[in-house]
This record gives sequence, structure tokens and C-alpha cells, in this order.
Amino acid sequence: MTSAAIHRPVEGILWTFGSGVLFIAVNALVKYLGPVIPASEAAFLRYSLGLVLMIPVARQIMRLRLTRRNWVMFALRGVLHSVGVTLWFYAMARIPLADVTAMNYLSPIYITIGAAIFLGERLAWRRIVAVLVGFAGAFIILRPGFREIESGHYAMLGTAFVFAGSYLLGKKLTDDTEPLAVITMLSLWVAIGLLPIAAPVWVTPEWHHLAILLAVAVFATLGHYMMTLGFRAAPITVTQPVTFLQLVWAVSLGAVAFGEPVDPYVLLGGGMIIGAISYITWREHQLNRRRITPPVPAQKLD
Repeated sequence: MTSAAIHRPVEGILWTFGSGVLFIAVNALVKYLGPVIPASEAAFLRYSLGLVLMIPVARQIMRLRLTRRNWVMFALRGVLHSVGVTLWFYAMARIPLADVTAMNYLSPIYITIGAAIFLGERLAWRRIVAVLVGFAGAFIILRPGFREIESGHYAMLGTAFVFAGSYLLGKKLTDDTEPLAVITMLSLWVAIGLLPIAAPVWVTPEWHHLAILLAVAVFATLGHYMMTLGFRAAPITVTQPVTFLQLVWAVSLGAVAFGEPVDPYVLLGGGMIIGAISYITWREHQLNRRRITPPVPAQKLD
């Protein structure tokens, strides 16, 4: 009961919330570039530019004593993330922003379940119910069997699965080494993994395209760093449901910036998701207050 992950749930939630806002900004910029830059090339440039941003801390990272196990996990995460990010860039250019965000919610569900199975994190029945409510909300948004399923939807199904594995590895690596190393190695291995996929379809980008991709790299790198801090501050079963709030920003941004119609089913499902998040946050706050309140005998000074 003494780990930081138990005692700092609110901090973990706030870090995750901030990362979600940055990721929605990334979504908007990537969707804007979708028609002009191939998905694999845009993904490669995003992670390559993100790697450049980490040069100032390269010396600090080189001083870390990384084990062989760390290197294997870095490489495995890089492979998974390379596949996931390529599929995600592809989907972003072909289906509405709200659809991409909604289908991405499958990933936190897989992560929450995987954290309980593989990382030994406790999953109380109240949290299980709340996660199921959030999953039901995402299901209402997708409405399988009642809408046309496009190639971008299939791409997002693959994205959610491989990202779940990547994030679980990220959580494990965060427990073993520094967050900066986790983020830098992700950019390095993903850039290496995407290069052979991007080269055959390469289109020379214009300068303003590079500027937009640089902004994507900045927002995404900061978003991943804040998400990593959230991993360190609280159990993943607490922080991941907060990502459901990204749906609110996605629906609003899609309607305002890209003229995408507001789907009432998205609003209904989003309301269910927000309700689940609100309950989880409140419940964790109550449990944390109980943990830090000393028992009556401990208050006696004699």
C-alpha cells in the first residue's frame, strides 16, 4: 500500500487528461494532411521529427543503465507501434474524426483487461462495471450492422489491438526505467520500423507540410510523455478510462473544423462514457481519502 501508483490517482488522471487534449490536436493536424501525404510517410516523419526533439536529453538517456530485457521490450514495442500508427494514419484520412476516436476506445478496454491479467493490477467489481458501461457507450457509437463499415474502420480495429499491446509494454517499461527513455526509444524504433514502409510511397512534402508534421511531433511527444507520467502516478486501470473524454473534443472538432455531422448516437455513447469516467474518478478519490486518513489510535500522542 506504499507505492506511488496507489497514493496519486488524481495526479495520474490529470496527466492522462492533458495527454488526451494534445492527442486530439494531433488528430486534427493528421486529418488535415491525410489527402496529401501517404499514411506511412506521415507517420515516419512524425516520429523522426519527434526523435529530433529528444536530442537535448540524449546524453542523459545514454547514462542510463538499460538491461538486455529493456532493449528487447523497446524493440517489441517499436514493432507493435509501427504497425498501429500506420493503420491509424490510414484510418484518419478515410473516416470521420469521431469514428476514429470512438474505435480507439477499444484499446483502453483491452489495456484495462490486459493490465489485470498480465500486470497484476487489481480490478474491483465497481471499476469493471464502469468500464463495461464505457465499452457499451463505444458500442452504441459504432452500431455494427447498422452502418457501412469502411476500410478505415477495419484499420482502426487493428490499431486498437496493437496499441493495447504497445501501451502495456510502455507501462512495464515505465516501472523499470525513466519516462524520457521510454519516449525516446519509442520514437527511435518506430522511425526505424516505418522507414521501409514509407520509402516506396514517398512524396516530397512542402515546407508547410513539414511545419505541420513538426507540430504533430511536438504535441504527440508531449502527449506520450504526459501519458507516461500518468502511468507512473496511478494504476493503468485508473488512468486509461480518462481517455474516453477525447470523444468530446473529437466530436466538437470534427463538426467545427471539418464539417462532419454530429451523430446523436455519438452523443449518447459519449454521455455513457463520461458518466463511467466520472464515477471512476470519484470512487478513486474516496478510496484515496480513506488510505491517507490515519486510524483513531494513530492520532493519540501519548
